Amino acid sequence: MYRFLDKAVGWLARAVAMAGGVVLIGLVIMVTVSITGRWLIPFGLKPVPGDVELLEMGMAFAIFAFLPYCQYVRGHARVDLFQPSFGRIGNNLLDLIADIGMAFAAVVICWRLWLGMLDKKSYYETTFILQIDIWQAYAAAMVGAVAFVIVSLFCVLRSLKALPGGGA
Repeated sequence: MYRFLDKAVGWLARAVAMAGGVVLIGLVIMVTVSITGRWLIPFGLKPVPGDVELLEMGMAFAIFAFLPYCQYVRGHARVDLFQPSFGRIGNNLLDLIADIGMAFAAVVICWRLWLGMLDKKSYYETTFILQIDIWQAYAAAMVGAVAFVIVSLFCVLRSLKALPGGGA
């Protein structure tokens, strides 16, 4: 069962990160076209309307999309200065503590993002130029935030399993 869960969570983390990467590439192309349009205004071209709005919304999704994969591969910043002196069990215990902390942070972030989305939706707030409902950007970011919670909780399980008597 654990192997299946590990593969499923790994797939989820990679899939969400790939979606974030696709969005990021699209944003790079859009910004390039927009800057080129500004540069070629004398020739009748123009920038992409609402490019800053689209960039902000797309980046919010991309950032949240990369968090689950980073957590899954233990890619977050860590200080390894004392790691050799703790031994395997001590390091596994530190990993567990870090994973619990990250899971707590992921849950709080997801919860607050959810409340922010509901707030934006209740006030019918839109972007200035394109008039896109802002809550939709929050909803897109929620995809990554929910995946981050799922992956973070799995990482706690993985760290527990690595402790003596955890079945690893």
